Amino acid sequence: MFETIKNLLGIKTIDFAQLVQDGAIILDVRTTSEFGGGHIKGSVNVPLNKLPQYLPKIKDKSKPIIVCCASGSRSAQAMGVLKYNAFSNIYDGGSWFRLNSKINQ
Repeated sequence: MFETIKNLLGIKTIDFAQLVQDGAIILDVRTTSEFGGGHIKGSVNVPLNKLPQYLPKIKDKSKPIIVCCASGSRSAQAMGVLKYNAFSNIYDGGSWFRLNSKINQ
């Protein structure tokens, strides 16, 4: 029933584990010290304030990118930066801890 309601509302379930298996980049936009306290294996730490300078390193703007942070606030801001810079295949993973549990079930 819950799936039916989600479909009616147009809410899509994102399979983050599959995205990672398919080669998605996980961008963790927390500070370096936050990242050092724990992170998703294989994720790339690019603090939000340094994200614009990092973007030229991503050559394929259609490559799947999952953005995460501590709570979801900075990841939402990072999504805006990525959209503004014409990245087309981006996903807001929200909290890195929660995203980690979705990827490593």
